[in-house]
Amino acid sequence: MTETHATLPSGTDGNTSAPVFPPGRYGRRRAPRRRRPVLTALLVLAAVATLTVISARLYQQYGDPTYDAQVITYSDITDNQVVVDFRVRLPEGGAAVCVLRARDHAGAELAREEVPVTAAAGQTQVTLRHRLVTTARPFIGEVVRCRPPA
Repeated sequence: MTETHATLPSGTDGNTSAPVFPPGRYGRRRAPRRRRPVLTALLVLAAVATLTVISARLYQQYGDPTYDAQVITYSDITDNQVVVDFRVRLPEGGAAVCVLRARDHAGAELAREEVPVTAAAGQTQVTLRHRLVTTARPFIGEVVRCRPPA
């Protein structure tokens, strides 16, 4: 099979320019597309705005540092309970609702309960002990989150 080579036309000064291919052999050449910087800027701006709204929503739901909970220990594990000792940081004299849960070795949730927490006047930290009744033997007791009461 013979091969057709691209012809190289000579420029007016004797230098070669871009190759010229036989018509119809290699398909249609695309013309360079016009760039649209305004459209690109609008898409980037929309993406940044969307991510900002999502971040703010997630921070409100999960990241409020004024309602910070910390598990001190979990103990008294039996076939149907676990006792969780935890500490909650609140605004001075404030209240919160903390979600506690117990899980087994596989990570399955065995119990979940909302526990109200109230700080005394001038107090910003409360330590509590709560017994979670479970459906099977738990492996761990934990505080999922604390939030302001609804």
